[in-house]
Amino acid sequence: MKLVNHESVVKRMKTRLLVNRTSKAIFFVATMFGLLVLAILLYRVFTQGFGYLDLQFLQSLPSRKPEQAGVYAALIGTIWLMGVVAPVSLLIGVGTALYLEEYAKKNFVTDFIKVNISNLAGVPSIVFGLLGLTVFVRALALGTSVLAAGLTMSLLVLPVIIVASQEAIRAVPRELREASYAIGATKWQTIVRVVLPASIPGILTGAILALSRAIGETAPLVVLGMPLFLAFLPKSLLDMITVLPLQIYNWTGRPQAEFHALAAAGIIVLLALLLFMNSIAVLIRNKFQKRY
Repeated sequence: MKLVNHESVVKRMKTRLLVNRTSKAIFFVATMFGLLVLAILLYRVFTQGFGYLDLQFLQSLPSRKPEQAGVYAALIGTIWLMGVVAPVSLLIGVGTALYLEEYAKKNFVTDFIKVNISNLAGVPSIVFGLLGLTVFVRALALGTSVLAAGLTMSLLVLPVIIVASQEAIRAVPRELREASYAIGATKWQTIVRVVLPASIPGILTGAILALSRAIGETAPLVVLGMPLFLAFLPKSLLDMITVLPLQIYNWTGRPQAEFHALAAAGIIVLLALLLFMNSIAVLIRNKFQKRY
């Protein structure tokens, strides 16, 4: 039996320690760089837009005069949009993941579908905008409505939700499924009462990332032809809307400095809405994490 060569180990230990310290320094610098960029961005946005953030700004419709312009129509439009995107993308995304992991046969076709769904997550958002323009706006004649925008944004985030849900379902211990079958539960009962509750924390993590992307995307909506300036509120799914990213994009393109400050205030409102949505998802995720 060959014994450990202590001299060789001691000789290589210095190199390993050097590599460890270098890697630690690189990771630390990378983390600090990201935090620094985020801090500069937040400082810039809050110092420029916080002074314009008041009830008048939140309750006013868009205007060509900066002192009368508000974010109300875009805020309501964003809530309408997420009201379509969240249920559609979650139902279809989780359903697809359940079928691929629990029911589909493990063969070449299933693997081919999984690979292509993963690849779709990296497709540029403007491509989904062109798809939505062709299918929802023109073929189904939905126009630039809430429904057309919501379905297009659902297509954009579906691959992320499907892949995250697949990973979460795959991570459920086999012993939980076997215990459910052992007491006489059917496959559907096992999925509903064991697999889904145990995988909800992972599914919600993916949903948070996906919906965060949907609420901040502009390119697909611009391709659909959604208006940048809209001075009325939607009353149904077939009405036209504008959303916060489009309103911010519109204000940043104006030459007056006051509109740039309004855009910064709009970004603060968008961040607050995003944090509110994420906090609800995190609370639900933490509740199920404690149970399983």
